[in-house]
Amino acid sequence: MDFSSEELGSIIIKKVNLSRATVAEAEVFKNILIDDIKKGWINFIVNLSECEFIDSTFISVLVRVLKMLQEKGGTLKIVTFNREVQSLLELTRTTKIIEVFKSKSEAISSFKFD
Repeated sequence: MDFSSEELGSIIIKKVNLSRATVAEAEVFKNILIDDIKKGWINFIVNLSECEFIDSTFISVLVRVLKMLQEKGGTLKIVTFNREVQSLLELTRTTKIIEVFKSKSEAISSFKFD
């Protein structure tokens, strides 16, 4: 399966099980995330630790979903430790609007709930 899911309290973790996340998978992934939002999830971690490459279309999906989540009081965070993926996120300035972490546990710990 290209995408897997893990629920942890009020956080849903979506893992992208692809070495390359591109336009070919972006629409499917967007629909999966939107379905989860419709189910009431608003706090997402997208785990890109398996990805060696992501393209601009895939990044665009993440940004659009982030905006949807923010309207509902939620957020989206990214996990990646791949240098190329991290560099692309920085180059596209995605890191200015989406927090990026090197591990799933760091991303989970970054959520602050009242």
